[in-house]
Amino acid sequence: MAERGLTDRDRALAGLAQRVVNCRSCPRLVAYREAVARAKRPMFRGETYWGRPVPGFGDPAAKLLILGLAPAAHGANRTGRMFTGDGPRGAGDFLMSALHRAGLASQPHARSADDGLILTGVYLTAVVRCAPPGNRPLREEIASCLPFLVEELGILGDVRAVLALGRVAFDGYLRALESMGVAAPRLRPRFAHGATYELGEGLPVLVASYHPSRQNTQTGRLTAAMLDAVIASAHP
Repeated sequence: MAERGLTDRDRALAGLAQRVVNCRSCPRLVAYREAVARAKRPMFRGETYWGRPVPGFGDPAAKLLILGLAPAAHGANRTGRMFTGDGPRGAGDFLMSALHRAGLASQPHARSADDGLILTGVYLTAVVRCAPPGNRPLREEIASCLPFLVEELGILGDVRAVLALGRVAFDGYLRALESMGVAAPRLRPRFAHGATYELGEGLPVLVASYHPSRQNTQTGRLTAAMLDAVIASAHP
């Protein structure tokens, strides 16, 4: 008998999440994420790190999909939730503040998996589900993880726009479409902050943004106003 209140989409996402969490396909990523979880940062010594692949998070009926690079070593790799726990100046809080201003997040920060955050109309995921050394996944690791994104895209049937945070996410989404049998445009889209691409009838609009990493936000390469503008263009 079906669980009361759960839709087929909920169950499909839950099944996908379980397979993501159990994945051990990339030895380098497995070794790194587990080493980080054992060593920990001094400020988190009293915590138990997640130390596993991180599934997507958000509204199953989302019209906006936000696609990042990978979990942060001491952020999502610690908390087990995308864009969560990398500190008040980290990518998660920078992104969540923007989503809160846009009315898509219930609070302007993401500190732990049980902090009460609710996303409405938006779903967060990443090209790679394990924290990579130096935030740089290898090409073969991206390829290994790509089927999870492809399956996610198939489940999230209401998505009308994909906001790719950074070049790796942008290219990863285009590769996912190709693996789904979507013909590549004659002129391949090029990553540039604020660029918007119509990829074909029935396909989500692709919007590009610089990643809200500390390196980008603290140098002013990506400002709050810039992120607000791309979110507005992706989810008017």
